[in-house]
Amino acid sequence: MWTRIKRLFTIKTKFEAFLVIYGLGLGAVERGIHYLEQYPGYGGWLLFACCPIAVFMTGGILLDAVERRQED
Repeated sequence: MWTRIKRLFTIKTKFEAFLVIYGLGLGAVERGIHYLEQYPGYGGWLLFACCPIAVFMTGGILLDAVERRQED
């Protein structure tokens, strides 16, 4: 039973990985907008820029992991 539940939360294809990356990106931009409201000026823009950069790094790692799993 736990195996069946675990399979629901496993990313198996690149399409699923892109959907997860898209969701992370939307959340990161939303968080960045809040940073711009809280910290006006250059500080807010720097924090805003850090949010999507983290998604880019995570997305690359996620896509590599899916490709490696498909090769096996």
